[in-house]
Amino acid sequence: MNNSIETNPILNKLPKHLKQFIKPQNYNDYSAIDHAVWRYVMRKNVTFLSKVAHKSYIEGLKDTGISIDNIPNMYGMNRILKDIGWAAVAVDGFIPPNAFMEFQAFNVLVIASDIRQLEHIEYTPAPDIIHEAAGHAPIIANPEYAEYLRRFGEIGCKAISSAKDYELYEAVRHLSIIKEAPNTPKNDIVLAEKHIAELQRNMTEPSEMALIRNLHWWTVEYGLIGTIENPKIYGAGLLSSIGESEWCMTDAVKKLPYTIEATYQNFDITKPQPQLYVTPDFAHLSLILEEFANTMALRTGGLSGANRLINSKALGSIELSTGLQISGIFTDVIENNDAAIYIQTTGKTALAYREKELVSHNAEIHSKGFGSPIGKLKGINLAIEDMSPRDLAAYNIYEEQIVTLEFNGGIKVSGEIITGKRNLQGKIILISFKNCTVTYGDTILFKPEWGVYDMAVGKDIVSAFSGPADLNSFDLITHVPSEKTIQIKKSKNRLKLEDLYQQIRDYREGKNTTLSRTKILEELIENHSNDWLLSVELYELTHIENETKLSEKVLIHLETIKKNRPEIANLIDAGLEIIQNNSAVK
Repeated sequence: MNNSIETNPILNKLPKHLKQFIKPQNYNDYSAIDHAVWRYVMRKNVTFLSKVAHKSYIEGLKDTGISIDNIPNMYGMNRILKDIGWAAVAVDGFIPPNAFMEFQAFNVLVIASDIRQLEHIEYTPAPDIIHEAAGHAPIIANPEYAEYLRRFGEIGCKAISSAKDYELYEAVRHLSIIKEAPNTPKNDIVLAEKHIAELQRNMTEPSEMALIRNLHWWTVEYGLIGTIENPKIYGAGLLSSIGESEWCMTDAVKKLPYTIEATYQNFDITKPQPQLYVTPDFAHLSLILEEFANTMALRTGGLSGANRLINSKALGSIELSTGLQISGIFTDVIENNDAAIYIQTTGKTALAYREKELVSHNAEIHSKGFGSPIGKLKGINLAIEDMSPRDLAAYNIYEEQIVTLEFNGGIKVSGEIITGKRNLQGKIILISFKNCTVTYGDTILFKPEWGVYDMAVGKDIVSAFSGPADLNSFDLITHVPSEKTIQIKKSKNRLKLEDLYQQIRDYREGKNTTLSRTKILEELIENHSNDWLLSVELYELTHIENETKLSEKVLIHLETIKKNRPEIANLIDAGLEIIQNNSAVK
């Protein structure tokens, strides 16, 4: 298989800035050990989850074409996912939260294509294909949940971050990478965890992105559904963790009704969760999401929305009551009586209407920033946008007229009107001046020598959100991750072990029927005495084929491993139990 990225109609709709995160899955890079890890986790999970997961999970495994025996091939998954209106793409570990959610808004499942190390088979803080494909994908076959996920992405990608959020994202990404990587010094992990704890202590008031990320965690990642007394699992973090899926069902984990209060409950990705939230049904998730969305600047706008954008120090947009949208990095707002009366951006700024950039008002035209008054004219109850052509003429707001417009709060705009732009409803949304001076008291906000002054028209800010109004207004293909997932350099011994796994895999699939399992066991004992998973797979074959003597030898070897490595004894016992239960069922 080649390493190119296969496309389809859903992926074709993705904007260019999201495509920068997509990478080839490189399916041939998965080793036989990787496939064995996948197979072990899936067999153990499906056995247990068939009793405790929401019914959509087992049904979804079939609907999404996810095999228990093989790591899913993204191309094959996409051919099946398209029937339920979704697609999947491979990425490298964590991607920025806004991008992750925007993928969801386009009905695209983001899948970290790496797989956890055998040493971290129970749980890894790093996103991997077990978490994404075996956790997220099956549940989206449920239409109610799939719509919740899409809507979450649509709203979440508009959430405004703080300047510290991205720093925290990079720190979490770093920790997940070094924790999953083999041979990372323990002190490096301790330092990384301390850095995250310090960042979290100094986060001050949580941003919209931080809050909605909490909702995402307690639903999409770690959600329970049903009743407090008898909940079922639907969160991908639980569905993909053979340790936490069992742990969360015990009384040691507190179960709480899912309400908007979950917004303010933080989480630690490196530890099992002490409490979980239970939603009565999937429809309730959407009710809480809408309740939170009503608190976002996306819907409230106003002075607080402008201030959130300023604090983010990142590209964002405001929409005025006329529908005019201003996109850029907002750096200042003048306020009066708890209302924004003037807003200012710095650097490239674009103007749009209904998410479409206005002609001649791109980021190159407004490359040095944009500022405009907001509100009504002083002493006039009728807003400019609500004025008829006759009203506008009466107040000298007319082409080639020299006029001084004084707004409530003290902003003055003096100059000669060149022209105006109207929206589809006929309301004026932009007025252009020449020889224009804009002042606020003694402060000069715009000088005539700066060129044409474009004044946005709007009595208030109705919306403020992250990112540009028109995605084509800015070059968004700028993401450069601070570090990439660490790929281990395989030793000769590791490659030999992988070959043994491959031989057992080929035998199980009928590709090599003459394999001596006895020789495999001998080589394991002599050269790979600490490896347990291949011995479990070897026991499965001998058990199925009633090779009693060889089975006993394998079990003796596994007992030796358990004595030498007591920390993985439970994994061996669980693997043997699955084999024996499957045999009993047959």
